[in-house]
Amino acid sequence: MTSLFPALRGVTADRSALRFGDRSLTYAQLAAATGALAGRLARYDRVAVWATPELETAVAVVAALEAGVAAVPLNPKSGEKELGHILNDSAPGLLLTAPGAELPSAIADLERLDIDAHATGTLFPAPAPSPDSPAQDGDPALVVYTSGTTGPPKGAVIPRRAVASTLDALADAWQWTSEDVLVHGLPLFHVHGLVLGVLGPLRRGGSVRHLGRFSTDGVARELNDDATMFFGVPTMYHRIAETLAEDPELVKALAGARLLVSGSAALPVHDHQRIAAATGRRVVERYGMTETLMNTSVRADGEPRAGTVGVPLPGVELRLVEEDGSPITSYDGETVGEIQVRGPNLFTEYLNRPDATAAAFTADGWFRTGDMAVRDADGYVRIVGRKATDLIKSGGYKIGAGEIENALLEHPGVREAAVTGEPDPDLGERIVAWIVPADPQSPPLLDELADHVAGRLAPHKRPRVIHHLTALPRNDMGKIMKRALHD
Repeated sequence: MTSLFPALRGVTADRSALRFGDRSLTYAQLAAATGALAGRLARYDRVAVWATPELETAVAVVAALEAGVAAVPLNPKSGEKELGHILNDSAPGLLLTAPGAELPSAIADLERLDIDAHATGTLFPAPAPSPDSPAQDGDPALVVYTSGTTGPPKGAVIPRRAVASTLDALADAWQWTSEDVLVHGLPLFHVHGLVLGVLGPLRRGGSVRHLGRFSTDGVARELNDDATMFFGVPTMYHRIAETLAEDPELVKALAGARLLVSGSAALPVHDHQRIAAATGRRVVERYGMTETLMNTSVRADGEPRAGTVGVPLPGVELRLVEEDGSPITSYDGETVGEIQVRGPNLFTEYLNRPDATAAAFTADGWFRTGDMAVRDADGYVRIVGRKATDLIKSGGYKIGAGEIENALLEHPGVREAAVTGEPDPDLGERIVAWIVPADPQSPPLLDELADHVAGRLAPHKRPRVIHHLTALPRNDMGKIMKRALHD
């Protein structure tokens, strides 16, 4: 088993590896701390990590991976029932946490080990290089729990191979090197914040500065202090776009960044445009999910088309299929199909769920993502929504909610927008718009918004029903929870 982090044993000992607020570790200090911990973990199959945005979480996960043990990151905001399910399902032998962390009763019986981020120990000797590892290593690296539409969360078993191949493919797409300093404020129990946002810089031998809690002031401060990259979700970029007009330091910071990346949900075109107009920098979007890590991205040296998630990453096969599973063979930028992917970036199974694992794959090994998209002739992919919640069949057309949402957000009277479908006796489904008005005292009315959408897209894509809300329900990553709208 080869280390996923060669820089821990390299010549970068004095280089900054991690910084969380005013606490930091160099590569030498991180190697010492993970070396001290890894030896204590090697006898376990899996360990849980109380994934707070602190140094200790990063040390715990890296140590587990160095020991060849699968880490199970736990969301500290999870309820007792969900935590109980995850622990019963994954059966970790130990819980790793920051000293002093207050833990809920659901995990009180699990043996606890407080992490010393400044401990001193020696890393396991690095084995001789092998052509079969680490990129071909199928041993579990992480078990990340992901919620579906029904039932309790499922544990996606992510192999070391997937972590290595995804991070190396992103290094190729984003020209990511050891000289890069990444800034973000993402939670560490998701793929975005943990795998891309912490393990990514460490695999490259670069540095990560975690904001602890996202703020536009924090982004400006760190990017203006020689950081080169920022990762965020659309909610963060929306707040950035709203702030730029009155914050010259933020404009300077984004204008000087080498790479701005958005993920976890679609970034509205309107926010793309506002950020580009103010800073001259284009935000790069990528597309992935827990089970696949990363599938596509706009390349750093490619065309940054707003509203697209770029092209497949090296090593990733991607196709669109019709409802009957037949592949779409001609890409025209209009035909909607479900995304299926195949490659070394895929998870191996849902833990203890052979039925769900089998249902997730086709007979020839393609993973059914459940995401709907269109693809241009040159390979660029544009996500239009989830098959379960965002594909609307109206009047004989297959319509993606995402493009209607983007059109609505271009209206000056709309601050936030979500689009769903509901049964209609004539059309099959009618398009429903859920709007947070820019001015609650004077919200835009249905006819105005319907004409606005029809003029930008097509008449059959106009909303037929409108609801005005004070806010849209969102999860921790900023994704709109559409089922909660109907509830």
